[in-house]
Amino acid sequence: MNSQETIQIRIDAKTKKAARKTLDELGLDMSSAVKLFLTNVVNRKGIPFDLRTENGFTLAQEQALIAETEVAKKTGKSFSDLDELFSDLKL
Repeated sequence: MNSQETIQIRIDAKTKKAARKTLDELGLDMSSAVKLFLTNVVNRKGIPFDLRTENGFTLAQEQALIAETEVAKKTGKSFSDLDELFSDLKL
């Protein structure tokens, strides 16, 4: 028989309320969602989703953009739009 453990976390009220609303719409309670998350962490041996920066990019994408920006500044390389830049970066 599996023994059960308790986890306590602190989170701001606004985030908790928004998460609860979303989980309710999905038919999950907070406890089930946390169990699902932790089970996926174990199964994948890591965070089970892409972590994104405040700009919406993965860390690798953002680092590539910053590096490309530095190269462009030094060489005068330019792009007409983001699609052209991403194509050049092969993201």
